[in-house]
Amino acid sequence: MPQDMPPKGGYDAVQYKRNLPASPFRPRTLLLGMGLIMTYGWYKLIKGIREQNEYAREKMWSRIHLIPALQAEEDRDLVRRHLADQAREKELLGENIKVYNSDRYVRPTFAATPSVTK
Repeated sequence: MPQDMPPKGGYDAVQYKRNLPASPFRPRTLLLGMGLIMTYGWYKLIKGIREQNEYAREKMWSRIHLIPALQAEEDRDLVRRHLADQAREKELLGENIKVYNSDRYVRPTFAATPSVTK
């Protein structure tokens, strides 16, 4: 029996390469896309930090501008308490006793004392 031999002119070339369309996700495209996304993220982060700083500055200035009103309200409350204390003292003792050596107003100090529990 005769042996099979190659055809005259040889066989066709063996196709070993992939016959797929070119991928749109080349390394260069992926790196460019990641860079754009990261740049956008950093932009939004920096913008957000600046906005938070502006809110903190605005909050601080609003508190600074409220201090005189709060101080005036506290002073009114202290005067009311002082006058009520003077009236109570006059009612109990019949006269007001000078506690200090001068007529200068001294801001009262209040100390919180713990309650005695057994």
